[in-house]
Amino acid sequence: MANDLVMQKGLPANIEAERYILGAILLDSSTFLNVGSAIQAADFSLQSHQLIFTRMLQLFERGEKIDRVTIANELMRFNELENVGGISYLVSLDDGLPQLYNLESYIKIVKDKAVLRHIIFTSQGLIDRCVNGSDDPHEILASAEEQLMSLGEAQVKDSLLTPREVIEQFEGGLNAFLDPTKRVRGTSTGFLKLDEMTGGFRPGELIILAARPAMGKTALALNLGQYVALNPAAPKAVAVFSLEMSNESLLTRMICAQARVSQTKFREGYLNADERRLLQKATIDLARAPIFIDDSSNITLMDIHAKLRRLQRDNELGLVIVDYLQLMSTPGRSENRTQEVSQLSRGLKLLSKELKCPFFVLSQLSRAPETRPGDHRPQLSDLRESGSIEQDADMVMFVFREEYYKRFDANLHGKAELILAKQRNGPTGTVKLAFLHEFTKFENLLEEMPGDGGEG
Repeated sequence: MANDLVMQKGLPANIEAERYILGAILLDSSTFLNVGSAIQAADFSLQSHQLIFTRMLQLFERGEKIDRVTIANELMRFNELENVGGISYLVSLDDGLPQLYNLESYIKIVKDKAVLRHIIFTSQGLIDRCVNGSDDPHEILASAEEQLMSLGEAQVKDSLLTPREVIEQFEGGLNAFLDPTKRVRGTSTGFLKLDEMTGGFRPGELIILAARPAMGKTALALNLGQYVALNPAAPKAVAVFSLEMSNESLLTRMICAQARVSQTKFREGYLNADERRLLQKATIDLARAPIFIDDSSNITLMDIHAKLRRLQRDNELGLVIVDYLQLMSTPGRSENRTQEVSQLSRGLKLLSKELKCPFFVLSQLSRAPETRPGDHRPQLSDLRESGSIEQDADMVMFVFREEYYKRFDANLHGKAELILAKQRNGPTGTVKLAFLHEFTKFENLLEEMPGDGGEG
């Protein structure tokens, strides 16, 4: 046993905790039900303990009692008894075990040490590949991303909870859980009808906004981001990852939308005194707002994860915007772009859950709406070529402006629809919005506003 690799290299391990777990099972075989659901053979540091636990598992699966005699017999069947130290070692496993032992604490200790060893082994494997130099650096980076994210995902598995535990963990407790007026809502979007249908964007949600080009999906995303960051009631930080536009272009859009000044006049410089004053005020407001823009054109999931982790240290993150999904990079080479996009959408969903923040991700649509006769409104089937986007998303929304297809119909000018095609926890339907072309801004329709109206 002293020759085990873990012992030789001084890797993280707690042998006593492992012995106590195995000893507790030998004393009372019914405890295996709790142990087996929380721990695996590979979590034990010593090979001898891995062998013992594996044979215990086989006995349990056959419905046989686990004790010193049965486990010794099982090990003898596979000629492994001497490998684990013989009968004497099995007898010694419960030596020093307290009369009132804390099995859950022992399991946590063993699991924590196993995680540390997995990180070391993974890192060492990557170091060896880097030193060897035979693999492409991008392939090594892709492997590192996949291994570390899968290791993190394995540690964040949700436990089975009773109804009482769910209520106790719910923010606001029982009253908030039962009373809709007190129930904690998600991040408000500023669009009244959308908030009414969704209850706001909740932490851990992946919201997909898809549209054909020139429909205004970037404008809508920025409008949402500005509202969240500038909301006087509860401003929250907003992170914008733009893979298509520069940070200067994005900021110009936001300032003009906030000031309600024509972007064309701003670019050409034909501004009157009132417009200059409005632009100055909008610029000051946005300069103070917790909006963070990244215009890296080749950003990956790991880049987003690292940057958001740093941002969360000092800010309450209210919304993450990614513009747009199909432009994101995956390290390494792949001939199947559909599979890559599916991996990206799944990765973004996992990030939203881990960071407890809604992700608002823009996506392309296929050309199907263009070729569809009569009604050009997008449908969920138009996302199919993008892999598992629809499956991963908690919400799927489409921006649609019919005036794009019927340019000479004055009745359609400035009218837009936000089609909520999928909502995992609520209704679907259509939200009517106003689109102000010169400001590139979406707003609530006047009839949707309380009182005498206002801005969205």
